[in-house]
Amino acid sequence: MLRYLNGGESHGKYLLAVLEGVPAGLPLSQDEVNQDLARRQKGYGRGGRMRVEEDRVEFGCGVRKGITLGNPIGLLIANKDWENWKEVMAAEPGPVPPERVVTRPRPGHADLVGAIKYGHRDIRNVLEKASARETAIRVAVGGVAKALLAQFGMRVLSYTTEIGDVAVKRNESPSVTDMIAAYERAEASDVRSPDPDAGSRMVERIRAAKHRGDTLGGVFEVVVTNPPIGLGSYTQWDRRLGARLAMAAMSIQAMKGVEIGMGFEAARRFGSEVHDDIYYEQDGKRFTRKTNNAGGLEGGITNGEPIVLRVAMKPISTLYSPKKSVDIQTKEPFDATVERSDICTVPAAGVVGEAVVAFELANAMIEKFGGDSLEEMKRNYDAYQAYVRAF
Repeated sequence: MLRYLNGGESHGKYLLAVLEGVPAGLPLSQDEVNQDLARRQKGYGRGGRMRVEEDRVEFGCGVRKGITLGNPIGLLIANKDWENWKEVMAAEPGPVPPERVVTRPRPGHADLVGAIKYGHRDIRNVLEKASARETAIRVAVGGVAKALLAQFGMRVLSYTTEIGDVAVKRNESPSVTDMIAAYERAEASDVRSPDPDAGSRMVERIRAAKHRGDTLGGVFEVVVTNPPIGLGSYTQWDRRLGARLAMAAMSIQAMKGVEIGMGFEAARRFGSEVHDDIYYEQDGKRFTRKTNNAGGLEGGITNGEPIVLRVAMKPISTLYSPKKSVDIQTKEPFDATVERSDICTVPAAGVVGEAVVAFELANAMIEKFGGDSLEEMKRNYDAYQAYVRAF
């Protein structure tokens, strides 16, 4: 089983994770993971902090000479802005400067409910861990998962499909080639849109939001190419892969909805317009579909078609035109405090979506094909693929 724990505060000294369950013998490069960390920091609508951090991961243990050892992997991302925060965030005993104590909860954040739940009178104790800054280390973990999936010919890709009321025209039956081409176009876009025209209009909407001191959310799509048949299970509710992917997507800060394949649109159509016909290719000796309305999952199990899910992100909660709030100490009304300056982070959220999906898929692959080493896992995978072709 693949699992990890992460730690670290938004303005703390570093973010860290310990990842357990990666088989021995996996080629793994810090530079490859750092490419995704750089992608997470890009996108039109991001604030100034993205120019400060320049996140890079360090493998503290579990990797030797670019190869995993089968031990837990330690991942560390240093916060380069630490010098400006070390007095406020120091681990050593001592008072926090009174002017740095946060007592005004921001609507839409974990501030108030977190303070009540854990008994904090300084809301910074909540917002530092609840912050989406945490997603940096999760992208690093996802980078390791992507490296494992790549060994089996799988790719995890994403692109923006909506920002505000601007949407990319949807192709209901894209081929894998279409998906890869969309991803490549998105990587050249400031908003990670595969449609240049929609991308330009998205930029204009973000500009308009910034002008009015507001924020915007949107939708991104994550696709997994070349998954094998049989990941996940229908035998227990918590082993259904669709449920696990939905939970992973919803664990990202500010996400409010997930749909797989045709998603909510399926509820508006007749069954004859929804379910994917099954065919058999004699030459390739495989079952196949001409459509993928199911999004690659049936009964909680992969069916061999690309996995497709879309995730809806709410607008960022912190506004330059602040919402109303109440001071937890004085109970007096105030305008909510401003902790960050992003206007829209949907393009970056897609990169985080790739990471959490990759982790769940890598976990499902390890469950299915096991093995203490990558070599053993590949033997199990190859034998299973031979079985599927002979079925």
